[in-house]
Amino acid sequence: MYLFNPENDLALANFTPNYTPPASAIRMAEELAVLPIWYGGKDVAGKNNCDTKVVTGGELNRSFLEAVKKILPVEASLVSFSDIASYPHLEIVPWGWNPALRRKLISEGVSQRLLPSPEELACLRRYSNRRCAVEILQELRAEEESFCGESRFFTDTEELYGWLQSISGNKVLKMPLSASGKGLIWILGEITDKQRDWCRRVVREQGGVVAEPVLAKVRDFAMEFYLQEGRVRFAGYSMFSTASSGAYRGNELLGDTRIQEKLASFVSIDLLHRLRSSLSEKLPNRFPLYTGYAGVDMMVCETSAGYCIQPCVEINMRMNMGMVAHIFHERYIYPDAEGQLVVDYFKKPEGALSFHEKMRRESPLRVENGKILSGYLSLTPVTRTTGYIAYVSVWRKQQ
Repeated sequence: MYLFNPENDLALANFTPNYTPPASAIRMAEELAVLPIWYGGKDVAGKNNCDTKVVTGGELNRSFLEAVKKILPVEASLVSFSDIASYPHLEIVPWGWNPALRRKLISEGVSQRLLPSPEELACLRRYSNRRCAVEILQELRAEEESFCGESRFFTDTEELYGWLQSISGNKVLKMPLSASGKGLIWILGEITDKQRDWCRRVVREQGGVVAEPVLAKVRDFAMEFYLQEGRVRFAGYSMFSTASSGAYRGNELLGDTRIQEKLASFVSIDLLHRLRSSLSEKLPNRFPLYTGYAGVDMMVCETSAGYCIQPCVEINMRMNMGMVAHIFHERYIYPDAEGQLVVDYFKKPEGALSFHEKMRRESPLRVENGKILSGYLSLTPVTRTTGYIAYVSVWRKQQ
């Protein structure tokens, strides 16, 4: 049973069973609840659920799923949260695990033996700390001089301020635990009093601050892995875009070969393969008790010496949008087509619905043999009150 809980990173950082997500995260979870119908089922671990059960309810979601099944070969059914305990034989697969979700499931009658223990969640929290990415980056740079990037973990604010003074250009500071692309502040020139207060608070609450010089980024991409208690499989590449703030915007719908071709415009494929091989050794050694996806975010950057890879920006120890895009492309995109998978938010009333109707008119969906040739498709229901939507836009690849 698959459950979309996008507030996971915030809940894991908070690490209390009674955590209450912000209203925006609750709304996203509700409006994008059916997203797992697109990626649940057979995965890189070899599991194959013919009937993927997705935890969500409501007539809107049921109607949406029935409409989707008439267009594409989606094999899924919906289960309400209150009925999860009725399926003790099925593994529960959330976007990510945290103490608040564990408590919520127990309150619905789910047996504790089916859930990660408090000790296992504490281990996952340690694994999810950005300090791990800092240390792996240092190891990778020691092995390969052509990699770029610097990342430091400071437990003392005075040492942090001294480092900031010693580094020219803009810097970014990161909470050790926060949502991907969140929990960041940008130091543009001198650090301000407000930013110093932020540093003291983060050190007090999370034990340190990650600090990095801002690089001249050209492309965002990631290598996706599946770890299973000391074993590892490469799950694929993903290529994505972020806003200037670092927040996620969307993924490109491309196969691994096409992503490699794009990256080869900047760096050698041999270097990518060496990096993949190195991470395949480091990740299971670093996270021996973890089972699940691990997405290693990376960047192609421009330097005075040419293009180079920052090989470990951060590591997402959970399901991630890169894997959603990878699986969706593999299952539902025609071989000579490509596109984008986007998660967007519309503030204006009926803004999402207006966009949805406009895209359906201007980019009608074309499907052949269960694969999308071109066009627009919403991956989640859209109504007059919708704020968050996930959608794909697909086109035929230029020959």
